[in-house]
Amino acid sequence: MDPTTVALHWQRAPGETFTDQRYSRRHTLRFDGGAVLAASSSPSVVPLPFSDASAVDPEEMFVASLASCHMLWFLSLAAGRGHVVQAYEDEAVGVMARDAQRRLVMTVVTLRPRVRFASTAPDAAALAALHHEAHEQCFIANSVKTEVRVEPQA
Repeated sequence: MDPTTVALHWQRAPGETFTDQRYSRRHTLRFDGGAVLAASSSPSVVPLPFSDASAVDPEEMFVASLASCHMLWFLSLAAGRGHVVQAYEDEAVGVMARDAQRRLVMTVVTLRPRVRFASTAPDAAALAALHHEAHEQCFIANSVKTEVRVEPQA
């Protein structure tokens, strides 16, 4: 399997002292497929104007990667079982809190997938089993110590 690559670029702006912590955290991420994403620290961590609220922050990317990975596995598993998914939506939420060592960490990520099927949907037990298996297969969920909850929505 090829390694995943992301090129990150940040540069100090003219006039920024840097050592006074008053510098922009905005940077760009260029993914191996060509997508470019504006990124920054979260304004809840580093105040404006040193963060960019319109850019994606690492915490958002973390939650998004878990939600995306779960969805991709779910779609694959559903297709393999003959279920035609018409639409899939998720309103994923990540919670930051202090751990036992008093470090700020993402303690819980809750995925709330809502799946609409083109034809007859699997029953509740089969749907729960699909989500459980998608969670078990997700590379990202298997790589983190954060509690990841999956709460399918009707």
